[in-house]
Amino acid sequence: MATVKKKAAKKAVKKSAKKATKKTAAKKSAAAKAKPGKYVYVWGDGKADGDGSMKALLGGKGANLAEMSNIGVPVPAGFTITTEVCTYYYDNGKKYPKTLDAQIEENIAKVEKVMGKKFGDLENPLLLSVRSGARESMPGMMDTILNLGINDEVVEALATKTGNAKFAWDSYRRFLQMYGSVVMEVEAEAGEHHDPYEVILDEAKEKAGVKDDSGLSADDLREVVEKFKALIKDRSGKNFPEDPRAQLKGAVNAVFNSWNNDRAIVYRQKYGIPAAWGTAVNVQAMVFGNTGKTSGTGVAFTRDPATGENVFYGEYLIDAQGEDVVAGVRTPKPIAKMAKDLPKSYKELQVIRKKLEKHFRDVQDVEFTIEEGKLWMLQTRNGKRTGFAAVNIALDMVKERLIKKEEAILRIPADDLSHLLAPIFDSKAEKAATKVGSGLPAGPGAASGKIYFSAEESVAAAAKGESVILVRQATSPEDLRGMIAAEGILTTEGGASSHAALVARQMGKVCVCGAHNMSIDYDKKTLTGNGVTLNEGDELSLNGFVGSVYAGEIQSSPSQVIQGLLENKAAAKRSDTYKKFMELMTWTDKLRKLGVRTNSDTPEQVEQAIKFGAEGIGLTRAEHMFFEGNRIDSVREMILADDDEGRAKALKKIKVFMKKDFKGIFKALDGRPATIRLLDPPLHEFIGTMTDEQKQDLSEKIGMSASDITKRIHSLHEENPMLGHRGCRLGISYPAITATQVEAILEAAAEVQAKGTKVLPEIMVPLVSYARELEIQKQVIDETADEVRKKLGLKKSQLKYTVGTMIEIPRAAITADEVAEHAEFFSFGTNDLTQTGLGLSRDDSSSFLPAYQDAEVLSNNPFASLDQGGVGKLVEMGVLGGRSVKPKLKLGICGEHGGDPDSVKFFHRAGLNYVSCSPFRIPVARLAAAQAALEEKGLARGEVS
Repeated sequence: MATVKKKAAKKAVKKSAKKATKKTAAKKSAAAKAKPGKYVYVWGDGKADGDGSMKALLGGKGANLAEMSNIGVPVPAGFTITTEVCTYYYDNGKKYPKTLDAQIEENIAKVEKVMGKKFGDLENPLLLSVRSGARESMPGMMDTILNLGINDEVVEALATKTGNAKFAWDSYRRFLQMYGSVVMEVEAEAGEHHDPYEVILDEAKEKAGVKDDSGLSADDLREVVEKFKALIKDRSGKNFPEDPRAQLKGAVNAVFNSWNNDRAIVYRQKYGIPAAWGTAVNVQAMVFGNTGKTSGTGVAFTRDPATGENVFYGEYLIDAQGEDVVAGVRTPKPIAKMAKDLPKSYKELQVIRKKLEKHFRDVQDVEFTIEEGKLWMLQTRNGKRTGFAAVNIALDMVKERLIKKEEAILRIPADDLSHLLAPIFDSKAEKAATKVGSGLPAGPGAASGKIYFSAEESVAAAAKGESVILVRQATSPEDLRGMIAAEGILTTEGGASSHAALVARQMGKVCVCGAHNMSIDYDKKTLTGNGVTLNEGDELSLNGFVGSVYAGEIQSSPSQVIQGLLENKAAAKRSDTYKKFMELMTWTDKLRKLGVRTNSDTPEQVEQAIKFGAEGIGLTRAEHMFFEGNRIDSVREMILADDDEGRAKALKKIKVFMKKDFKGIFKALDGRPATIRLLDPPLHEFIGTMTDEQKQDLSEKIGMSASDITKRIHSLHEENPMLGHRGCRLGISYPAITATQVEAILEAAAEVQAKGTKVLPEIMVPLVSYARELEIQKQVIDETADEVRKKLGLKKSQLKYTVGTMIEIPRAAITADEVAEHAEFFSFGTNDLTQTGLGLSRDDSSSFLPAYQDAEVLSNNPFASLDQGGVGKLVEMGVLGGRSVKPKLKLGICGEHGGDPDSVKFFHRAGLNYVSCSPFRIPVARLAAAQAALEEKGLARGEVS
């Protein structure tokens, strides 16, 4: 009999659920559209004007409160003033639409009806909370006011109604503290190290002999209220407003104004949130967690946001309001202990936890209050999480059949994959460390080591088994050996595309660039920051995720993914993190259309890149082969030569090095294609920074006196070497330079092919502006190839190659149809295309780019994420122009933007065949490419959550 009843109950629940789903769907279809002239949307009592799909209009908080109300979750009634009002407010000199006041009054009445209380009433008063609510969650960035509507009369009415004077006066002091700070701008003044309200509270607690606020009596709190009001009057020159409606108006103004406070602006810049979106304002009936031992408040996640583990994760406090949990004034309890303190509410919360996660199909970050045993949900939003958690949660939810694989891929921010690849610090140890500076997080990860200020000293120290942090004002090719030897790299100058950043990312090195608040004294061998001076040999730690620099050593280790992929460690491969990473990569490769290659210059880098999933080389920079050891001398000898004979002698040495490296690269590729950029050496990188000692050393090697070397360097000096005698210009001036490289490439290819490995060389001519430049260079390449084939006795079909160019000059993009006549492929060099297209130096612009972002001239660093509206247009012109001549022209991109998720998605939309990036960015590019393919089908992150 009991079994029959259970089955009947289950059927009834399912039937009820279906009805609820249909009811919700009907409400959604009716509410999903914004209504002209409607600025206020109400929710409560299981109904709402809006729903969860209306985040653009209602903000994330307002939309989700409406959605929770619609699905029967207990939510205090309230209303949302839309983001359209915020836009109107700023567009009209901080004035509001004429009908707004009437709409607010109309909806206050609706809230009063649902809650059974009246705003400003002296018998059964309704208090309100006023909170921000942007489209994208911006936790803590804007302002909140609780307990609004209380005054000298209402506090007495509240005390009488509840029979709890302590609660009433506690609510009043909380309101005064928030309103005084946020609306009346009475805060800590210059020279004050403590919040003036907290100073008054501390004095009251000391006088009463209690440890925290909850120990204060009603009389104690009454005295605190009087002191708060006196503080506000003294510092603002104004009386605290007693009229509840005046309070509401002031609070709404303050929340809209907080959209443009410093915190909010910085946050928007960091996360690419447009200022034009604006914020909504949510006005909600207060429920009280500070009424005694059967009340409380808390914040929780439906899963652990740090690890992704499927456990209820959060904190709560008994007899408290929401801000107490996050303010740190009292120590909250772990959510699991609530089962003992408030068992009935805890069980209800567990049911709602499952309901919300199932409904929103994502991890939820919730706020709740328990008022005398009754549970109320105050907020839900998709929980922010680490990269580790994002992967774990997404894949777990697929196994739980909560979401599909496609949704899982869209859930994971592509950049967050770097969290799984980089070494990490112990969080407790990092918090305890002494921070001495900060800069741009150019190479993700964590590294500790001893400070060394030169490449030579770094190499010597590493050879002794020391962990090294190479510290330079800026790095150059001369520093490469030191960069290889170092665990991490710190520069006090440069930007996201500086030499240090580019090379560090390619090598997977931890790097902090542009730490402008730190200074180096090379003579004294000291590094100074934040009042701390460190000497050579002292320990330093770098957090490349956030750009923080610490004195001392903080322990780190390779991630499990790196140990499994690159070190082939069996234990790492058995780890859950490694298995999930590999599973995710398998999913992405089945979905993406865009190929992913690597920017790699050595066989070792290529081997790494292939383990990361590279499908070939998108860029091998010939000149980078000469940054190691004494190889740079041969390039310097070539540059300094003043006749063909001297140049030929240097080229002979260059060919030997190149051929050896190309053989290693082709073997590592194992039949995959390789785009090789011919020599493109900016003169200042090779000869402009030579010291007297280096000149003397080179003099002995090449038979040119040190004084003649100096004279030659002066004669070759260029005011703007980045736009000087380099790239194809060098090859046109001296065809033998091009011919020697082609010989090295094709002879290496022939030798590797002879041993059974397929080779697909793609020879790329750099810095082309005119079609004729490419035509001239292609003729040299083809003639040299014929000579190589003849020398080796090979047919055309036995030694194949293609010729293309790097589109990195605006003229080449604009005249791409002409350039394509002589090209079999284009590769967009977006680093230099950004530099030449915007007229910005990638090495020098970091000093003023932050000001441009503050002024909203730029939303992000164009060297880190493609300027799609400007440089992106040049890319699109290049695509259209090239394919108008050759519809099947192969197109790729080999700038650093190839590893930036937003840029990768742009290149997908632009119709490129592949992106190429540094080895450690390959997984990020693979995931972003899969997301781009899904977005092309109309799916988006917001639609599946």
